[in-house]
Amino acid sequence: MPAIKSKKRKVSKKTKKAWRKHVDTKDIDKFLEDSRLEERLGGSFAARKDSELFVISTEPEVLPKKTRRELLKSKEPRCFNILKPHTAVPDPITKRNRVRTKEERKNALVLRKEAYRKAQGIVKLKDRIRLKNQMLAMKKRLSKPKRGEFNVDVWKDKLEKQLGIDTEWMSPDTLRHTLTHFGMKKKRIPTSLRKKPSVLPAIEPPHPGTSYNPSYEDHQNLLQEVAQKEMELIKQEEHLDRVTTKMFRKVSPEEREENALKDMLEGLKPEENNDSDKDDDPTVKSVNPPVRNEKKTRVQRRKQKEQKALAYKKQQEKLEKKKVSDIYKLRLFNKQLASKERKEKVQKERKLKKKALKALGPKTLSKVKFEPLETDFKLATELTGNLRNAEPITNLLQDRFKSLQQRNIIAPAKLKLNRDKAKVKRYIKPDHKIDMSKIKLGDNKV
Repeated sequence: MPAIKSKKRKVSKKTKKAWRKHVDTKDIDKFLEDSRLEERLGGSFAARKDSELFVISTEPEVLPKKTRRELLKSKEPRCFNILKPHTAVPDPITKRNRVRTKEERKNALVLRKEAYRKAQGIVKLKDRIRLKNQMLAMKKRLSKPKRGEFNVDVWKDKLEKQLGIDTEWMSPDTLRHTLTHFGMKKKRIPTSLRKKPSVLPAIEPPHPGTSYNPSYEDHQNLLQEVAQKEMELIKQEEHLDRVTTKMFRKVSPEEREENALKDMLEGLKPEENNDSDKDDDPTVKSVNPPVRNEKKTRVQRRKQKEQKALAYKKQQEKLEKKKVSDIYKLRLFNKQLASKERKEKVQKERKLKKKALKALGPKTLSKVKFEPLETDFKLATELTGNLRNAEPITNLLQDRFKSLQQRNIIAPAKLKLNRDKAKVKRYIKPDHKIDMSKIKLGDNKV
């Protein structure tokens, strides 16, 4: 079916906007794009000769592998294509202005003045600071180790000694500021590495009596220590039993009831005659009679002031006498001060010993108290004398676990292997209950 051509509508093309809107310029745009493309590719294809467009290939199409590799080596990499001009259109501006450098823009008089100052050795402050910073940066760059090189121990030599700085009078902040001024920074040791959690060694040497073939003295000393610890435990248990269980005597139910009745009746008045409780006197007597407010007379006030002044005078005289008597007690005061210093010294030594003992023990890291392992030992009949027949008496994993707890690395805790299950209340639904009394059992028929 032939296409139906619609009649072209006439529109106004008076203004530029209407002209652009209603005139089809696709063929013009296409022609201009083609001409620009030919210009970028080196000119019009119709105007160029065939020798410029086509090349007669005389070389074989398939080259040897060696030749292809050599051509690839001599060929320019593709990554450099982005640096080349991608068009054959010449630059319309043949001569461009070059921006002169800062030195080229300076006046001849200024250059001559700077040359004279440089010859005299006169340098500006900002130039001195710039040269100093350049030297520091170069020194830092040269002293910086290369990747993978660990030739210098950063913790061995101090920077203060290297720079020749006296740091006895400097505070840590002042020292850090001084080193920063020299272009260096003081390295800080991490807090976790400065102090160990405990002074105890990681692996303590075992008692010589625990050997598979110990000497008689070492074995006896070990048994003595174990027996001493066991006696202390028995003594502690007996003490607890004495102050708890044995402290109270057994009471029969009848005696307990009688004692409870006595406790309840304690404080109550015994029954008395009703006639004696009655009082015939109808007047009400006050327990605390009112006090009459009587003011002091002038004579009483004067005497009170005189007594106060006399007491103050006696107190001052007493202080003066004490000052005079203290002069003659200097020898006694020296003795008292010496005895006080001796006591303080003894207390200080006792505190240091207590602190040292406390450092050996574990800290309170959790609500569970640390309990050390029991000392391993063998009786004389269990000793084998050789390593082949010796049996292990300790658990290495448990020993290391207790050692970590004792050295405050992990908190003591109670290991719980079985988890507590919630108690579920089980019951039978009312509609599922069966009343066995209502069920009549019939005779079984074979």
